[in-house]
Amino acid sequence: MFKRWSWLKKGVLCCMMLILVLAVYGWQVTQQTLLLQQQQVLIPAGSSSVSIGQRLAQQQVISSAQHFRWLTRLTAKATSLKPGLYIFEGELSMWDVLNIISKGEVQQFKVTIPEGLRCTEMIQLLAKRTQTEVKQWQEALLEFGDIQDIEGLFLPETYQYTQPISAKRVLQQMHRARAQVEADLAAELGWSEVQIRANRIMASIIEKETALPHERVWVSAAIHNRLRLGMPLQMDPTVIYGIYRTQGSFSGNLRRQDLRSDSPWNTYTRSGLPLSPIANPGAASLRAAAYPADVDYLYFVADGTGGHAFAATLAQHNANVRQWIQIERNKAN
Repeated sequence: MFKRWSWLKKGVLCCMMLILVLAVYGWQVTQQTLLLQQQQVLIPAGSSSVSIGQRLAQQQVISSAQHFRWLTRLTAKATSLKPGLYIFEGELSMWDVLNIISKGEVQQFKVTIPEGLRCTEMIQLLAKRTQTEVKQWQEALLEFGDIQDIEGLFLPETYQYTQPISAKRVLQQMHRARAQVEADLAAELGWSEVQIRANRIMASIIEKETALPHERVWVSAAIHNRLRLGMPLQMDPTVIYGIYRTQGSFSGNLRRQDLRSDSPWNTYTRSGLPLSPIANPGAASLRAAAYPADVDYLYFVADGTGGHAFAATLAQHNANVRQWIQIERNKAN
C-alpha cells in the first residue's frame, strides 16, 4: 500500500513538473518578441482564431500559429478577436499582438466628401477615394430608398472608416450626421418635417449657387424673398439638375430652350421650390437656408471674380448683368 502511494506521489509530481515545464515554455514563447517594420495584416470579418493565427504566422508577426491558438483559448479571447486592417510595428510579443487584436486597434482611414455633389457623383467619388468598386456603393445607396427620396440626405464631411470597408456603414454615418444637423435646427426653430425638407431643398440650391461661405446667407435671402413675394426662383442649377434627372447627362452648356423645357426641378417654368434637393448640402448651407441674411436681395449674377453681385431691384440687377457681360468680353479679348 505504501509502495503504491509512493508511485502515485511520483506520478503526480511528474505531472506537475510537466505542467510547469510546459507553462514556462509557453510563457517564454508568448513573451518572445519580434522586431516588426510596419507589417500590415488584414483580418477578414468572421475569421476564426485558428485562421487569424495562421495569417499572423505567415506574415511573420508571430512565431507560431499553434501557440497563438493556445494563448487565445487560455485567455478566453478566441471569440473576441476583431476584424480589420492592423499595422504591427516595433518590438512585439505574442501577448502584445493578441491584445492589439482583441481591443480592435485597427488602422483608421479618412475620406472627405465635398459639398454640393449629387448622390451619383458622391458614390463615384467614395469608390475612387476608398479604392473600392462603385457597384457596392450603388447597392448600399439603394438601401436608403429611391434616388428621388434620398438626394440631399447625406452630409458632406470627413469620415473615418476601417478596412475592410463597409459602404453601408459609411453612408449610415453620413445619413446620421445630416439628420443630427437638421434635428438641431428643428429644435431651435420648432420645425415640422415639411419645413425640414423645404430647408434641405433650399440648402441644396445655395450649395450649387455659390462656393463662397459669406455669400450663402445672401443667396438664402434671395430665395426666401422670392418665395415670399411669389416670384419664380429662376435658378439655373435647378434646371441643370432636371436635365440630369430626365436625360442622364448635361453638356455643360445651358441653353434658352433648356430654361423653357419643363421638369419638376425647373424653377423657370414652375413656381416655388423644386420637387427635391438638387445636391447634398453641407452643414453651413443647411444653417444658411434656415437663417438668411436680413437683406432685401432678389437677384444675383456672377461678378467675374468668382463671387456674385447682389441686387434688390431689377434695374440694379440689369446693370450688374451688363457689367458681367463686359467683364466676360474683356476676358475673351
